[in-house]
Amino acid sequence: MELQITLKEHLRQLEEKLLHPEIRTSPEEIEKLLENDFFEFGSSGNVWYKDGIQKDGIGVVKMLLSNFEIHQLAPNIVLTTYRIFNEVKMQHTLRSSIWKFSDGIWKMFFHQGTPTQSETCEYRNC
Repeated sequence: MELQITLKEHLRQLEEKLLHPEIRTSPEEIEKLLENDFFEFGSSGNVWYKDGIQKDGIGVVKMLLSNFEIHQLAPNIVLTTYRIFNEVKMQHTLRSSIWKFSDGIWKMFFHQGTPTQSETCEYRNC
């Protein structure tokens, strides 16, 4: 019997994979997960592109993902939204990614991290 997971579970697994140090420092793994024209607006305020990430790697930090949701934009495009707690910087960020399905696999096209208050501070209740 083949185990089938939902699209939401699959994309969450891919997002979590990008949090692991062995993935973040591997050009081969980055190649598998990011579109060629990938770019990111980082929580640091920097803009990152795939070629720079593959060459330099992504910083290795310890992060926890929560409140994961998906939003279907088109049959082959999904926006993911979630929160990250960076245990090294003790910082909360809101995250969003755009994933594209092509040639039978999902790859990240865009990512953004925005610093925010703690998880208890939700939207207009801050």
